[in-house]
Amino acid sequence: MKYPVIDLHCDLLAHMLNMPNPNPFKREGIGCSFPALAEGNVKLQVMAIFTATENGSTALALRQSEIFASLLAEYPNDCTLVHDINTLNQIAASSKLGMIAAIENASGFCEEDEPLKIGFERLERIITNTKRILYISFTHHAENRFGGGNNSVAGLKKDGEKLLQYLNGKKIAVDFSHASDALAQDILDYLSEYNLEVPILASHSNYRKVFNHVRNLSDNIAKEIIKRDGVIGVNFLRAFVNNKNSNALYQHMNYGINLGGFNSICFGADYFSTGNHPDPSRVPYYFEEHEDASCYPSIIQKISEQVSPEAIESISSKNVMRYLIELWK
Repeated sequence: MKYPVIDLHCDLLAHMLNMPNPNPFKREGIGCSFPALAEGNVKLQVMAIFTATENGSTALALRQSEIFASLLAEYPNDCTLVHDINTLNQIAASSKLGMIAAIENASGFCEEDEPLKIGFERLERIITNTKRILYISFTHHAENRFGGGNNSVAGLKKDGEKLLQYLNGKKIAVDFSHASDALAQDILDYLSEYNLEVPILASHSNYRKVFNHVRNLSDNIAKEIIKRDGVIGVNFLRAFVNNKNSNALYQHMNYGINLGGFNSICFGADYFSTGNHPDPSRVPYYFEEHEDASCYPSIIQKISEQVSPEAIESISSKNVMRYLIELWK
C-alpha cells in the first residue's frame, strides 16, 4: 500500500529565491523538488518562508511569499493551495501537490530595528500573498527581538509577548522547532497565564534523549506539545538524527510514541538547499535512504517493520489531518 504523506517543513521557497531561473521541477540541490514530492506520494507539503536574522530579511521573506503565489499561478496542474477543511479533504484523491505556507523565523516579517507595528503590517501582506500561514517560529538558530533561538539561552522577550497576543485567535500555530529551551517554556507559561488561543507544534524536530543536540526537543517540551494536542514532525537531517546511524530516525519516532505521542508524531523532513552551506562537516546532510522526498515509500516500509498499520497511517498523514481539522474548524 502506498500511503499518502503530509510533511510539515521544507525550504523549497528559499532554494528558489537563490536560483537564477527558479524551477520547482529541477531536482539538483534540493530534496523537495516537485518530481521528488510526487514520487514520494506527498499530498500536502508545508512550504517554509525562511530567513536568517539580518538586515534585509524582510525583503527576502516577502519575495518568498510571492514565489509561493507564483507556483500556484504558474503550475495549476501540478500544485494547489490547501487553506481550509474543504481543500484539505480533497488532497488524498488529488494528483496535485497540496501546499500551504509557514514562516520560519519571525525576523522575516520584522526587522530588528523597526516598529513592531510595521512588522505586523508586513506579516499581513505575506498572509495576503499566501492566503494562509500554518505556523510561525519566533526565531532560527540565533536570538532576535522576539526571543532565543536554539543556540542561545534567551527566553521570551517583550516583542515575543506582543506577537503571542497578536496571534491570539488567528488560527496560526507557534512552531517550537528552533526555540531555545527557555523560549519554549516561556511561551507555554505565557499561553497558560493569559489563556491565549494559540496552537503549538514542532514542525521539524527530533528528541534530545535519542540524540543529544540543542535542536532536538527536551522531554518536558515534547510532552507539553503532545499534552496540548500538537504535532511533532521528525527531522531527517543527519546532524539531528544521529551522525552515524540512519536507523536512529525510527528510534526518534518510537521514542515520540512512547512519550504518549501516538497521535502527534508525523513528518517534517526539512529538505533544504545544501549547495552553499558553510559547514562541510555536515556533508552528507542526509543519509542516502532519506536523501529526498521520493524516499518516503521506502521510509514507510521501514516503519512498518516496527509499528502497527494504525501507527503508519497516523505518522504519514492522519495526525496532521486531525490537527488541521481541529485548527481550522
